[in-house]
Amino acid sequence: GRLVFGHGAQLGRKDTPDTLRSAAVELECYPMSDQPCDLVPGRQARDWMDAFPSRHAYRCLPLSMANTTGWEVLCPVSFTAEWNGGPSQNDIVITPDRPAANLHHFVTSHFSRGVMTMHPQYLFRTPPGWGLLATGAPNHVKDGIAPLTGLIETDWLPFPFTMNWIFTRPGRVRFERGEPFCFITPIEHRKAEQFDPVIRSLDSNPVMKGQFEAWNRERTGFNRRLAAGDPETAKEAWQRFYFKGEIPDDLGTAPETHANKRRLKTPRLG
Repeated sequence: GRLVFGHGAQLGRKDTPDTLRSAAVELECYPMSDQPCDLVPGRQARDWMDAFPSRHAYRCLPLSMANTTGWEVLCPVSFTAEWNGGPSQNDIVITPDRPAANLHHFVTSHFSRGVMTMHPQYLFRTPPGWGLLATGAPNHVKDGIAPLTGLIETDWLPFPFTMNWIFTRPGRVRFERGEPFCFITPIEHRKAEQFDPVIRSLDSNPVMKGQFEAWNRERTGFNRRLAAGDPETAKEAWQRFYFKGEIPDDLGTAPETHANKRRLKTPRLG
């Protein structure tokens, strides 16, 4: 069997914001084992963000949007990995909390030199021109080990890829069952190559300059009132221009494509 996200793709047509939200493009996910890892839409919550007073970190819309723009591949078991700093495969020792059959099919020391390899256990297929960016879940921080990022041509590749993590120093790390170890986001390969970075003076764009200056005045005044203990400002707590897609002083609004919440599809059997 296979898992798919959405159905009825129509590529290359002109889409409105409404049809962009409803149009579905298949991401085919072929399990490579009888019990593949769980695959879920990216979740917004992060422990370190929850720990802020009033969960203040969630007011940063770019963080929340990054957390949910992709799908998480979840650990099927809890385990500890320890690296002694050596260069060989045997210098990483992986110990599951409970005996796990065929653990090496999921997590191994394959590349040596402090690199731990994990298997998402799916062969993914994307539409022509699209690939998958595979990395750690955004803003999911782990001490002592860092995710390596790969961009895979899943529009033609007939075999699965691996997710790799590199120890930042000798030591021990844990992965819990249900914790994301891989995060996949579709990327349209050739679009990035069409961009032509150009450095310009802000004075060359009077409209944008006016919008920036209006925002800067509002931001500076808000912070000044907040520091002075103004009760109305304290009640407001934070400015919501970006979240609501607004520009101060009625100088403009964000396009209809602005979003402050991501709703990705859950895998279904196809």
